[in-house]
Amino acid sequence: MNRPWVDGNRVELLINGEQYYPRVFDAMAAAREEILLETFIIFDDKVGQQLQRVLIDAARRGVRVEVVADGYGSADLPEAFVSALTDAGVSFHAFDPQPRLAGMRTNLFRRLHRKIVVIDAERAFIGGINYSADHLGDYGPMAKQDYAVEVTGPVVAQVHAASRRLLAPVLEPPSDVRPVTAPAGNTTAVLIERDNRLRSTDIEARYLQALRSARQRVVVANAYFFPGYRLLRELRNAARRGVQVSLILQGQPDMRWVRALSRLLYNYLLRDGVRIHEYCQRPLHGKVALVDDDWATVGSSNLDPLSLSFNLEANLFIRDPAFNHQLGEHLETLASEHCKPVTLQRMVRGYWWRAPLIFVCFHVIRHFPRIAGWFPAHRQRLHSLQPQVQAPGDLHEGNT
Repeated sequence: MNRPWVDGNRVELLINGEQYYPRVFDAMAAAREEILLETFIIFDDKVGQQLQRVLIDAARRGVRVEVVADGYGSADLPEAFVSALTDAGVSFHAFDPQPRLAGMRTNLFRRLHRKIVVIDAERAFIGGINYSADHLGDYGPMAKQDYAVEVTGPVVAQVHAASRRLLAPVLEPPSDVRPVTAPAGNTTAVLIERDNRLRSTDIEARYLQALRSARQRVVVANAYFFPGYRLLRELRNAARRGVQVSLILQGQPDMRWVRALSRLLYNYLLRDGVRIHEYCQRPLHGKVALVDDDWATVGSSNLDPLSLSFNLEANLFIRDPAFNHQLGEHLETLASEHCKPVTLQRMVRGYWWRAPLIFVCFHVIRHFPRIAGWFPAHRQRLHSLQPQVQAPGDLHEGNT
C-alpha cells in the first residue's frame, strides 16, 4: 500500500484481442532496445505464432527480448515453438514448471498470472489478455471478453521495475535501459502487485480502500468472483449506505463451477441492494472495476482465492475522470444489452438446499488467507531455456 500514485501519464483502454494484439505487436515491432514480456498463457495458434514472429524479428535486429511464461498455463507449448525463439536470441523463461502426474499438470497454485509487456522502458501494457486465439471474436461462442491498457508516462518506471525484479535472477547481464519519466498525459496511476512475499494483500487492500470511500457508484466486472469476506462485506456496506453497486459476472462461463460458486454468494449481496448482472454473450475474462467518477482498475487479478491469496498478479489503478467515464459507458452497455439481471426472488427459489453450502462457503472464505498459509511454501523459480547447441530437439535447462 506504500507505493505512490504518479501523475503525468497517458492510459488507453484496449478491449479484447481485436484492439490489444495490433497495438502490442506494433509496439514490439518498433522496439529499439528491450522487450520484457510476462504472461500466463502462450498457445501455438495464430496469435501465439504472430507473437513468435514479432519477437524473433526484434531479437534478430538486436533488441533484448526477455519472455516469462507460466509453467502451468503454458505447459502445452511445443518444444519447437520455444526453440525457434531461443535460437533467434530470445531469452525464454518458464515460471516454476513441474513434471506431470499421470499426464495431469500438478502445479495449480501460486502461478505467474500477471500479463505485462514493457517496451524500451517507455511504454507498457497491463491487463488480463493472454496470447491465444480465444481472445478474438472469430474464435466463436467461447471467445473471451477481456481488457488491457496501454500506458506511457512516469508510471511505466514502476512497471519496468516490477518486471526486472521478477527477472533479476536470470537477467545476465543486468538491464541498463533507463525508464523514460517525462509526462505524457493527465492521468494519475499506480501499479500494484500481489506476490507471496512482501505484497500478499496489496491488490485486495486497494479495492477495500476504494470501496470504503465510495459515495456514488461501484461497478465490478470480474470473471472469477469468489472474494474474501472483507470484500463481500464492503460491497454490501457500500450498497447499504446508498451507493449504487453493480456486479457483472459470468453468465456463460468457460468453467461451470465458477458460476456455481459465485451464485452461492448472491443472496448475501442481493438482500442489501447489490445489483448483479450475468454476462451471457461470451465468457467474461475481464478483471476491471470503477468507483465513483474518477477511480478505476484494469489488470490480471480476479476476485477469487487463487488471485487474492496465491498467484502473482498485477493491476494498474487509475485516477482519471475521462478514463472512468469511458470504461463506465462500456460496462453500462454490457450490462444493459448483453447481461441477464439476477433477482433476489429468483435466487430464493431452492434456497433451503443451498443454505448449508452458503454457510460453509462464508466461513471458508472468511478464513481463507490463514488457510492459504497451510499450503507448501512456494519458490519463485525461473527455468531458462537455452538455444540448441548440441543434439537437435534437445532443450537444455538452467535452474535459478
